[in-house]
Amino acid sequence: MPYRVCFVCSGNICRSPTAEVVLRRLLADAGLGEDVSVDSAGLGAWHVGQPADVRTVAALRARGYDAARHCARQFRTADLADRDLVVALDSGHERDLLALAPTEADRDKVRLLRSYDREAAGGTGDLDVPDPYYGGDPGFEHVLDLVESACRGLLAEVRAAVGETAR
Repeated sequence: MPYRVCFVCSGNICRSPTAEVVLRRLLADAGLGEDVSVDSAGLGAWHVGQPADVRTVAALRARGYDAARHCARQFRTADLADRDLVVALDSGHERDLLALAPTEADRDKVRLLRSYDREAAGGTGDLDVPDPYYGGDPGFEHVLDLVESACRGLLAEVRAAVGETAR
């Protein structure tokens, strides 16, 4: 069974699909694409069934990523049991996910994405990936910058976890 990662944001059309696509590419490049399953979800149901925001798709496409097949879904409490790692895109999502977690083991699976970014986590700055939805194209590019940086750090943890499960 593959190691399972789920990214979570508000509506699953901007930040979490960006992280899903970026980590999936990093895993494929590292030869771990078959060992890790990556998906994403939103805490709210506003966009269920919709594709990623066109500005998200454009920002990803400009850097060679493909998000054309994304279909938004809502996070369910059962997702905590079905995933090895649940990655929140901001501290509000992290707080909500921790409140949904029925067990301590489920709470231990919840992490904040930018905590994997060595530069961000080492400072005293904000670890949230800002919501670009109500802004312009530069906000989506900034989100992609933050996500790419954090996912490189996340890849190291996932690689170690996959190595542990293979033993």
